[in-house]
Formats: sequence, C-alpha cells, structure tokens
Amino acid sequence: MPHPYDVIVIGLGGMGSAACWQLARRGLRVLGIERFDIGHAMGSSHGLNRIIRLAYFEHPAYVPLLKRAYELWREAETLTAEQLLFITGSIDAGPAGSRVVEGSLATCREHGLAHELLDAAETHRRFPGYCLPAGNLAVFQPDGGFVASERAILAHLSLAVQAGAVIHGREKVLAVEPGNGRVMVVTEAGRYEAGRVVVAAGGWISDLVPALKGKAVAERQVLGWFLPKKPELFAMERFPVSNAVSDAGHFYQFPIWGIPGFKIGLYHHLNQTGDAETLSRVPTPEDEAVLRAGMAAMFPEANGPALRLSACLFTNTEDEHFVLDTAPGAPEIIVASPCSGHGFKFASVIGEILADFATGKPSPFDLSLFKMGRL
Repeated sequence: MPHPYDVIVIGLGGMGSAACWQLARRGLRVLGIERFDIGHAMGSSHGLNRIIRLAYFEHPAYVPLLKRAYELWREAETLTAEQLLFITGSIDAGPAGSRVVEGSLATCREHGLAHELLDAAETHRRFPGYCLPAGNLAVFQPDGGFVASERAILAHLSLAVQAGAVIHGREKVLAVEPGNGRVMVVTEAGRYEAGRVVVAAGGWISDLVPALKGKAVAERQVLGWFLPKKPELFAMERFPVSNAVSDAGHFYQFPIWGIPGFKIGLYHHLNQTGDAETLSRVPTPEDEAVLRAGMAAMFPEANGPALRLSACLFTNTEDEHFVLDTAPGAPEIIVASPCSGHGFKFASVIGEILADFATGKPSPFDLSLFKMGRL
C-alpha cells in the first residue's frame, strides 16, 4: 500500500527545496524526491551563487516577491546560523534607452527604491573594475547582491528534515497520475500517494506536465571564473553584481567569492536548446571565447587565466516569465518552473507561494503574470 503524504515535491533544486521546508514547517506530511544526488550539478542552481537584486528590469511586478524573498533568506540564515545572502549592491548597465537601463529605472521609480544613475566614467571611478563603453549608463541599487545557491538548497532541505519532511535522492519519477482528488507518483523505486504534488523539475518539467511540452525549453548555459589581472578591483566591497549589455551580448557578473576568480555568464550563451537529459555539460573553447568577449568589452582587468568553466541549464518560456500555477484539469498538481534563467533569487518566496497553493491559502501576491494559460 502506498504511504499517504499530504504533499509530494518533485525536484529538490531551488524551488523544490524551499517548498519542502515551507510545507513541512506547517505540519504537513511531506515527501521530497530528487532524481539526482542532493546538491547535484545537472540542473540550474549549482555554480556557488546566484544574483539577487531589487531593481528588476524584467517587470516591476517581481519587486513585492523580492522583498519577501529577502526576508525569508534572512530567516533561513537565522535558523541555520549560516550566511546565505551577501549584499554588494547591483548595477544594471547598457546603452541609454536599453531595456536593462530603462526597465531598472522604471522599477526603482515605481517602488521608491534607492538608486543612482551613473554614466560610464562615474561608474569606473566608483567601481574601477567596470570599464563600460562611452555613452553607456548604469543604475546602481545598493540592496543587490547574491545568494549562496548551493548552500541555500542544503539549508532549506536541512530545515525541511528538521520539520519532519522525508527526502529521497537518486530516485527518478516516471509518472504523476491524478485522480479522485489524490495523486499517485510513480518512481523507479515505488509508488507514493498524496493529496497534492508540486512539480519543480526544472529542465525535465515537461516530461511530467504535458501542457508544458514545447513551452518549457531547456537551454545550455556556461559560467566562467577567471583570475583577474588586478584581483583587488573585483573584491566584494568594490564590485557590485551586475547585468551589463554591450555589442558582445547581455552578461551577468559577480565579485570574487568562493573560487578566487571573477565570475561571468552570458544570457542565451550559444543559443543551444534541446532535451535536458542530452544537452552537453562539457565546456568547450567556444564557451570560454564568448565569455572573454564580454570581459574584453566591459571588464578588461578581469580577463586573466581561466580557473573554472561550469555548464548549467536555463529552462525558458517564450516570454521569460515564470510558471506558478496548477496543471490544466488537475488542480492537485502544482507547477513551479520554468524560471527562465532568473528564478533562483525568488526560491525562498516561491517555496512559500507553493505551500499556499498546496494548502488552499490565498497568496498575498499578484501571480497573474505567471499563469500557465498565457503560454
């Protein structure tokens, strides 16, 4: 006989791990299932850290979620006695009129966020690691920084276990079968029954939620760490995290932390999409070359020897907004993801939102932007 759980969470990355904690702390019987190792490097959340920022150029509707996310990251820090959130300030940079600059400014103004608008010369004076092209602008917002993503997943799962959750690693889910107000989850190891299921399977989500076939598309990304020529310019106290657009592309950057190098990534890297199972995780010279092009354009003092390259996945919707909804015709199945390469910073609050979905509690947030039916 299957063991009855209140909620089963499938996928224990950023969103799934947070959901396990938020559900278990409410006293629910929770089972979390991960097909790979706990804390694996096959998905979207490894590579040490992820940017968090309030000046959200993508859409002002994200800001209320971000404010709650900051609170919940701090709460998790307190409960685990481990720092997860690091504040460096954030920069959104690009040509005047670009989406990154104008979107960031609009969000700051709409939500009354502290910010400064700097030209390229002032940005370099304040933060010498930045060498933006002449005519570029930068929106500096002091509350940005990064979340220690790998630590955060383990922190959420530790808190979940302490609250009574059961966690299974290395167990592939084969099917999710709703019926009669319950859900059966079939894995390689057995069958489990629950009242609700949260599917937070990242690049594999459309295997379990057919409505997302062709709408949740896995994309290969590569992050790089490089030893700067002048490491002091890229220390945490001197180098804010950033989104920066140039002719070479839209790049995102971190100060030195963990690995002794400057970290950089390129949105839509080489535009390689496909099946999450088969996309290559092996970095290539071409991967390194496109990251160096970004450094050459905007961060020349960072363009030193390569220290590490690491492949990960984005799972994108066409409009690059999230999906937070129930599956069509199956309200017992709660869908969390794809998050289109900018979701991890929200993991703490999305975990809380998913717990609200699972318990029938109205969300305090406007989630209309994330409905599946828009796709």
